Amino acid sequence: MLLVNTDYINGKELEMLGLVKGSTIQSNNIGKDIGSNFKSIFGGELENYNEMMMESRDLATARMVKEAQRLGADAIVNVRYATASVMQGAAEVMAYGTAVKFK
Repeated sequence: MLLVNTDYINGKELEMLGLVKGSTIQSNNIGKDIGSNFKSIFGGELENYNEMMMESRDLATARMVKEAQRLGADAIVNVRYATASVMQGAAEVMAYGTAVKFK
């Protein structure tokens, strides 16, 4: 499955199939959360949260691709990501785009 953040693919005529999306809500366990709270006092990269968000983006992307495959898509154009804080230490990640078929 080809994923692009543009609304076109060079050399391809596209038939739009519709909006596809995937999302997940993730949180760290309490031990990692406490460690990150200490880290925020002294400054520096919050590696646990980085890892959590990378895993979240991967899962949201996979769910979006699965939805596009069900539609018979060859690609997803205009791919975007959105995040929202659900509660302290938990975040939602949504991946969305337009499923297309090559003509």
